Amino acid sequence: MSRSDRSLSLAGPHHLGVGSTRLAAWCAGAGTMALVAALFGFGADHPALVLGVGWGALALAVLLVIRGRYVGKPAGVRNDGVFHRSLTARGAIAWALGIAFTAYYVALYWFPESIAGITRLFDPLSRLLRGRPADQWFAYGGFYTFAVLVMGAKFLVKYRHSRYQTWRTVSVMFFQLGFAFLLPAFLALMQRPEFYFSYFWPLDYDALWPGTVGSFSTTTLGLWAIGIGLVLTFVATPVLTFLYGKRWYCSWVCGCGGLAETAGDPFRQLSDKGLKAWKIERWMVHGVLLLITLLTALLWVNSALEGSWLGSFSQGFAKAYGFVIGAVFSGVVGVGFYPLLGSRVWCRFGCPMAAYLGIVQRFFSRFRITTNGGQCISCGNCSTYCEMGIDVRSYAQRGQDIVRASCVGCGICAEVCPRGVLRLENGDWKLRLEER
Repeated sequence: MSRSDRSLSLAGPHHLGVGSTRLAAWCAGAGTMALVAALFGFGADHPALVLGVGWGALALAVLLVIRGRYVGKPAGVRNDGVFHRSLTARGAIAWALGIAFTAYYVALYWFPESIAGITRLFDPLSRLLRGRPADQWFAYGGFYTFAVLVMGAKFLVKYRHSRYQTWRTVSVMFFQLGFAFLLPAFLALMQRPEFYFSYFWPLDYDALWPGTVGSFSTTTLGLWAIGIGLVLTFVATPVLTFLYGKRWYCSWVCGCGGLAETAGDPFRQLSDKGLKAWKIERWMVHGVLLLITLLTALLWVNSALEGSWLGSFSQGFAKAYGFVIGAVFSGVVGVGFYPLLGSRVWCRFGCPMAAYLGIVQRFFSRFRITTNGGQCISCGNCSTYCEMGIDVRSYAQRGQDIVRASCVGCGICAEVCPRGVLRLENGDWKLRLEER
């Protein structure tokens, strides 16, 4: 009996063979089981071996998918069947994966002792890079970096025909591995505070708090770190956003964006494109930016007055922000809900850095996505695969350039357009003001 073909493609789609699919699933299952077994003490005497087997099996699963779906096929975007697979269409596998991700984040933030077995797997790597046993955050950073690198390799092959996609993917892989994983580990090895140079205020919300500044200012390196953070926040960010839009950070540097663009790529079509979601997004993301700005100011005022004005209120406010925004929103919801709500939930609704960049991009940037409305056939691919929930098609149909605060400039809308209607360009920002 022939296998049914749900595709409407006239060219005959290239399917991932059943054998490759099953083998990839078996490898992914084996790798996952090896890591889960560590929770119960399995491999405690050989942590490097168990971690190697787990990561190796997961990487092999991704390589099998790459081989079956892209290798030997013509270059070009291939999203066949995304709304028919359980993983990418909110099916049972997607729900199971979402629950697993959420459970891991809950354990990471509030019950680290429950995942101590997995953390111990990273002891050899942590001793090599940092000269000390692993904690849950080093293990998390290891998993995070592994996901960006392995799924980044898949993304590179999928979009191998696009130089823009290739370079920005290499960029996020580089910054995640070098600046968000290896460099902080090296600083720890040198007995220095772990500083993440690819994260700065307001995303790194406590980077400019009095307590953080005070602890870092005790060393020359710490003072340099504070200075670099201030320059990145108040000089580099507005200048680079004026020149290139928020894409320079959200799609080329940021680790949150890096994970969304690589590991989250299979789920980008799940973002809500409705008007209601857009209204909620604008209130929420700018509300978070206002909140962290107010909180930072309050902490400095309270510190200057030695606590005589607000007392312990500002510290309680800071802890509440760290719990709700820093843990629940950015971690549990932001990544745990990838398979259900899409890959940019945090970036759309809660990231203060995205809000800051978006304000500059909306009113003071040269970046835009230009449209050629006469060529648009209203297929809707652009809107479907916009991870930020922008209804790109509505702009293309009117021939209106897209100047949206939320756009991260990933360029996928232009990649999936069959008619070349969309282009990422830089233009005169004063003309942009007149076009609105």
